[in-house]
Amino acid sequence: MTSQAGVWIDHRKAVIVSLAGDGEHLTTIVSKVEKHLERGGDSPLKGSYEAFQVPADDSRQRALTGELNLYYDRVIVVLREFQQLLLFGPGEAKGELLKRLEKMKLDARVSAVETQDRMTDHQIAANVRTYFASAAPGA
Repeated sequence: MTSQAGVWIDHRKAVIVSLAGDGEHLTTIVSKVEKHLERGGDSPLKGSYEAFQVPADDSRQRALTGELNLYYDRVIVVLREFQQLLLFGPGEAKGELLKRLEKMKLDARVSAVETQDRMTDHQIAANVRTYFASAAPGA
């Protein structure tokens, strides 16, 4: 039997549901990435503005990208053992994870990438079960 897993992912957490011969398992990986990067420094109403008080946007973006890549790598460590993968979630994280999988030559395992809104763990598990049940031969 082929091992299968689905991962619901956004920039805050990944919920991985694995379907294997011994049953269904749920793993949650929490990201350490901040929700939004905001520029620091004085506002015009509070005082003077000096360019050196605010980090450059590109350096902040590089830091965010580095943190996200570490997060995706932690997810990929869990996903490596599965032969078929379903990626889904509400935003850009699923596509970013797919690009990371492509870079590691693991993208051939991805059966589908779907957009799904926020879901509970039970809804995520049900979605993974339903997807792989309908994708099975003879279904």
